[in-house]
Amino acid sequence: MTRNTFRLVILFGALTIIGIIVIQTYWLRKAFDNSEKQFNQSIHIALQNVAEKMMTYNEHSPTNQNPVSQLSSNYFVVNVNSVIDANVLEYYLKTEFALRTISIDYEYGIYDCSSDKMVYGNYISADSTQIKEKIKHPLPKYSEYIYYFGINFPNKRSYLINQMGIWLFSSVILFLLIVFFTYTLFVIFRQKRLSEIQKDFINNMTHEFKTPISTIAISADVLMQKETVNNPQRLLNYASIIKEENERLRSQVERVLQMASIEKNEFKLKKEKLDIHDEIKKVVQNFDATLKKQEAIVHFNFNANNTLIEADKVHFVNVIYNLLDNALKYTEKVPEITISTENVEKQLLLKIKDNGIGIAPEHQKKIFDKFYRVPTGNIHNVKGFGLGLDYVKNIVKSHKWKINLLSEIGNGTEFVITILQGQ
Repeated sequence: MTRNTFRLVILFGALTIIGIIVIQTYWLRKAFDNSEKQFNQSIHIALQNVAEKMMTYNEHSPTNQNPVSQLSSNYFVVNVNSVIDANVLEYYLKTEFALRTISIDYEYGIYDCSSDKMVYGNYISADSTQIKEKIKHPLPKYSEYIYYFGINFPNKRSYLINQMGIWLFSSVILFLLIVFFTYTLFVIFRQKRLSEIQKDFINNMTHEFKTPISTIAISADVLMQKETVNNPQRLLNYASIIKEENERLRSQVERVLQMASIEKNEFKLKKEKLDIHDEIKKVVQNFDATLKKQEAIVHFNFNANNTLIEADKVHFVNVIYNLLDNALKYTEKVPEITISTENVEKQLLLKIKDNGIGIAPEHQKKIFDKFYRVPTGNIHNVKGFGLGLDYVKNIVKSHKWKINLLSEIGNGTEFVITILQGQ
């Protein structure tokens, strides 16, 4: 699958998901509106019948006008043109609602024209086992009627939602399908990215291995020549080349194997007391040949007084080596590296700063990802597998330390390792 085709698949999938969500939301809204409309019609009919029965009970002739007015989504007022008996009203309300299978909590109040207040009210629960609640707030008055009662449905929205069982069930199923589809797209995207990373890694590793192998092969051919055998200095030079390239190969293979063992959790830290200043100086000393080759300058700003840490010596040395190696790779001028230490409360901060090309913000979040290599622009001599900083991150994490990155384009990069002391 080409990159453009893959992007079209992702775009089509995203548009499909958005479209499904929009359509389902629209139909859910329509279903809710229809359910509410049907509910309001049933309530109107029930309250109209209650009004007619109340008028008949009070020996008043029913009027031709509709006695029911809906003042809000939840609140209705009903005109009965006569004095209202609360017990009779409650009986008629329960009877009419039961006939139409309207099982919902409601509260009603009766208007008293002499006091201009809703003087009586009650809360009727659809569940007879529940304790009756009191009306928390007085129901609104209605100036158009003299003898009327008001009825409010406080749980109307939740009642209607509960009535939409099939719609809610289908929405849940659809939501699960969308989650599964989204996860599938994510997996496809991730596998595509991993495939590209793996391809780049294999190409890079092939190149990294091919160079020393070719050098060793050429050197071996030269050593087999009679002229070389009779020339001790030339023999020594080519033997040194073979040894260096072999060491380079060994180092590369060791790095790959280290990452494989870390990934499988097959390594265990062998912690011991270390003087961080001594260990750093030893690494720099062992790194001296490489530093001299690039004419690099190393500054030490050792300000820490408490220099003892508990760490795995081998892995700690490798961490320093990787960070120094990184500082040398990504620079367009004479490398200048500053290694600093300082104590902050119960922590020791180790800082390794370079004067390299820096790292753009969009790459800083990915810099510790396995196989990830920052694009180097015009610099084409940068070698490696993209494993160094991933190894550093894993070792730091295994020690329960922290590592942070500070960098700006053109102003170099600084790695700060926060080491807990007295663990």
